[in-house]
Amino acid sequence: MALRIIREIGEDCLRCVCKEVTEINPRILELIEDLKDTMYNADGVGLAAPQVGVRKRVAVVDVGDGPVVLINPEVVSAEGEQTGNEGCLSVPGKCGIVTRPMKVKVRTRNLDFEWEEIEGEELFARAMLHEMDHLDGVIYVDKVEGELQDVESQ
Repeated sequence: MALRIIREIGEDCLRCVCKEVTEINPRILELIEDLKDTMYNADGVGLAAPQVGVRKRVAVVDVGDGPVVLINPEVVSAEGEQTGNEGCLSVPGKCGIVTRPMKVKVRTRNLDFEWEEIEGEELFARAMLHEMDHLDGVIYVDKVEGELQDVESQ
């Protein structure tokens, strides 16, 4: 597929509420593949459609167990709490402390456009919620406790 340009904080597309996907069609399938390719190319663990300028409720997440596609995702339940460092491909070079649920259950459409539930804990829960925030125009910097920090060079 293709690599897309990752939009950065300050661009309007990152602050818009995305539209629901109404069907799986070739354009949505292409978007999903492009999101995965772009995420992997940027060494990310998640990427949402508005981060590449597309206002659709689609995101991908991969915390090391293979890609998970989220289409029109909704949180069904959340429990516990975790506080940790978070970064974002749309906020390059920065990170900050964010508190999120430790465990979540998400209802999402699959590639057959059927509803399914996905459960995630720890990093997987954090990544799904982070990407789902993007679909509502929320960036993690809105939730940072304290100040943003510079990511140390590796």
